[in-house]
Amino acid sequence: MPRPFQLACLLFLCAVLSHSQTEPAPVVTFTVDFPTSQPEHYSIRVQSDGPARYQSSGRPPADSDKTDSHDNDSQDNDSHDNDSFDLDFTLAADTRQKIFELAAKAGYFRKDVDSHHKGLAFTGKKTLSYKDARRSGESTYNYSPNPAVQELTDLLQNLSATLEFGHRLQYDHRYQKLALDEELKRMEEMARTHQLTEVAAIQPILDEIIADQSVINVTRARAQRLLDRAAAH
Repeated sequence: MPRPFQLACLLFLCAVLSHSQTEPAPVVTFTVDFPTSQPEHYSIRVQSDGPARYQSSGRPPADSDKTDSHDNDSQDNDSHDNDSFDLDFTLAADTRQKIFELAAKAGYFRKDVDSHHKGLAFTGKKTLSYKDARRSGESTYNYSPNPAVQELTDLLQNLSATLEFGHRLQYDHRYQKLALDEELKRMEEMARTHQLTEVAAIQPILDEIIADQSVINVTRARAQRLLDRAAAH
């Protein structure tokens, strides 16, 4: 093979690799605004290469009395007005693949996906958006008849439910350890009916509960079973 052709191929390969390294990863974002629910607002941002972020806000727990403690953490002081939760985590490869496959099936949300049926109950203002280096799309809906959007909505709502369990467990572990067992019992029930997604995302708080000798053994065992079940699936 002539040297000039080899050099041209090498330069082309370098250009392709350089472009792929600088090109941002595709992103799917799901937001929900539902003032009468808890949380009242949340968003899930998922990158195709793994990183994900969850943010939620809503009313603080009815029995919240955090600022009566000697902890002057500013986040605790703000919690009387707003109970916010932020979590950065890594989404499993198979879950990411499913999310982006469903986004593709839904046409990357470049068209209106809402049913516009006026008789349907309001279940929150939902927005799905997609963005990569070549295309973008966004659609807001209450209910969508699109099968791919329905499946993606269920998946992401289940993910939110799982992460909110982690939020509550974090609070209970810090302020009311006796409430942990009931929360974990609910999680086990939902895990059996496949209503939880990505339990591994909240593994750090479950590990803290398992390692805490001041938490009753039954509760610690529930936390361990949840992790074992997640690892087996």
